[in-house]
Amino acid sequence: MKIPDGVRTFNKHYLNRLTGKLARAGLSPFAMVYHVGRRSAKQYATPIWVFPIAGGFIIALTYGTHVDWYRNVLSAGQCRILYQRQEYAITSIEPLERATALPHFPWFVGSVVRFIGMQDFVRMAYQP
Repeated sequence: MKIPDGVRTFNKHYLNRLTGKLARAGLSPFAMVYHVGRRSAKQYATPIWVFPIAGGFIIALTYGTHVDWYRNVLSAGQCRILYQRQEYAITSIEPLERATALPHFPWFVGSVVRFIGMQDFVRMAYQP
């Protein structure tokens, strides 16, 4: 299921301000991903949902793999994630199959992900 462009635009310009504040306050499951523009070299901060695993995070790519923050992270091969007021230097970015990712999500989130047919997931790891 593709999320309509109007919803994406609203989230980018309005909802992300709220979720960014929640992420910076350490309110789970929100996190901030700090990344560098692949063309502009500008610093960006984007709020995302992350689900912690040993040594990293699982992330459902809600809008797919063609969003700027994800493309920037792939291009750089690294980023930083602020999660619950602790910063992690991400050194490994690995796409995941849906069947591998889904067991890591809480029951309700996994149910929504299955219902909407989300297919894109990534594991981001850090060195402890």
